[in-house]
Amino acid sequence: MKGALADSSPLAFLAIRFTIATVALAPLVDLRSRWTSGELRAGAVLAVLLATGFACQVVGLQYTTPARSAFIVALSSILAPVFGLILLRHRAGWMVVVALLIAGLGIYYLTAPDADGLNRGDLWTMITAVVFGGHIIAVAELSKRYDAYRLVWLQIAGTAAGVSLAALALEPIRVVWSAGLIAAILFTAFIATAVALVWQMRAQREMSSARASLLLCLEPVFAALASWLFWEEELSLTQGFGAALILAGMVLAVVGEARTDEVPGL
Repeated sequence: MKGALADSSPLAFLAIRFTIATVALAPLVDLRSRWTSGELRAGAVLAVLLATGFACQVVGLQYTTPARSAFIVALSSILAPVFGLILLRHRAGWMVVVALLIAGLGIYYLTAPDADGLNRGDLWTMITAVVFGGHIIAVAELSKRYDAYRLVWLQIAGTAAGVSLAALALEPIRVVWSAGLIAAILFTAFIATAVALVWQMRAQREMSSARASLLLCLEPVFAALASWLFWEEELSLTQGFGAALILAGMVLAVVGEARTDEVPGL
């Protein structure tokens, strides 16, 4: 996505990406069966969360680096159990609170003064982390009730419509077609959207949100490696320490949530 923003305005890129993903996923989805009101409401909730999260992330990527973006977005794994406690009254233990404090300290070091401090791209990305934390909880709850393929298709189609309207209303649309842009669109549309979201939806029907969050802890690690390979981005010692704290907070939050779930009466 970082590379694509050199040739496209952010919301226009997302509109193209999610429109292609919607079309690509359609043959795999039973679209002839009647849509229930529950399915439509669930799809709308997921679409709003997904569209908002991706829009803030791609806007933030204009001003921050891929690795910083990935580690900040990773906070969603820590925020997920917090939202589960607040919105669904899921149990949460003291380890989740400690995890939040550790991750907050990690954000400070990741965006420390020697790394130019917290910039507006980081702030946009923090909104993404909050929204995606809610999305993890929503997927965990709703994927147990409805067909995974239909639910994924609804949220992708809704996201395509939402970001398309936002692009028309909020930004001067710019698309300069290039090999890099086309490659980014195809990869993110097919692999990072259609395939990834279907697998996530199906997997989370068989596991807790805690286990899903633990697996998602690997995302910023892979993002940092990819940014190093393709952008030659290197984290300073201070930034690396902050990234490690965020990862530690993520794992602690997930372990804390899992332990709380195992203890009756908490």
